[in-house]
Amino acid sequence: MEIVTDPSASVPPAGGSAVTIGAYDGVHVGHQALLADLRTRAAARGLATVVVTFDRHPATVVRPDSAPLLLCDLDQKLELLAAAGVDRTVVVPFDEERANESAEDFVSEILIGALASRLIVVGEDFHFGHGRKGNVALLKEMGVEAGFSVEGISLATAFDDSVEAVPISSTRIRSLVAEGHVAEAAALLGRPHQVRGTVAHGDGRGGADLGFPTANVEVPAGIAVPAVGIYAGWYERPDGGRWPAAVSVGTRPTFYGDQGPLMVEAFLLDFKGDLYGEEAKVSFVAQVRQDELRFDSADELVAQMHRDVEATRAALSAP
Repeated sequence: MEIVTDPSASVPPAGGSAVTIGAYDGVHVGHQALLADLRTRAAARGLATVVVTFDRHPATVVRPDSAPLLLCDLDQKLELLAAAGVDRTVVVPFDEERANESAEDFVSEILIGALASRLIVVGEDFHFGHGRKGNVALLKEMGVEAGFSVEGISLATAFDDSVEAVPISSTRIRSLVAEGHVAEAAALLGRPHQVRGTVAHGDGRGGADLGFPTANVEVPAGIAVPAVGIYAGWYERPDGGRWPAAVSVGTRPTFYGDQGPLMVEAFLLDFKGDLYGEEAKVSFVAQVRQDELRFDSADELVAQMHRDVEATRAALSAP
């Protein structure tokens, strides 16, 4: 996949492009269905497939106080789009100037000028541009003169707890992650939710005092982390090696009361070695214990950790 970070320097694909636009946070199964539709339509017309996305979530500029936590950072999003078979991804810098740009100017600059768009495929409720004034109707109107067609398609749906079909959305998945329902989130993502970060030195208590050395993964601010609890998951190393892991999200109340910082700590099952300083990827498969308990002694905590490890093994070996 070709990645373009400067739209003004973009050379339009030969023969024109089939384009979709959006934040694409998480690149979930709804996004994947839309991208599959884009590929099919593009192939029928001999067009290159292009995703136009942004270097940050637009809400961080437009409404920073209520901007959502992200399901993936930009690097992971680009990896997921490449895996979805997209020919090119254009990463548009989103700042105050871009936020105040009219929908018409965005179409002229990016869709027509940079990409020679011949087909636009978006969700039927898609909005863009200053004041969200751009929509499918505007795209169709401009397409008549500029020579591109527009398809506004229904978003993929899944069933909720009431057995009612509802659109799959990044917002819905974020809520599931925030509640600790990582298995349900994985079904909508098409894979387990993953966080990434550098393994940092902690207080050393896990290995020295408890016999459970953990990797303290420093997840960047702004990334969605599951609710406090214990999870069965996978730890992926920079060399691609993957290990089953019992993952704790919490503040370690046994030692720090309610004053500890929120931490993501992964205990790699049957692993010995030094992880400090490496870039880790931690995927959450299932919640094995809700909340976080405060124990009266370290021995009680260790006993519970043994139970958590066995629950993790069972969860990861389940069909």
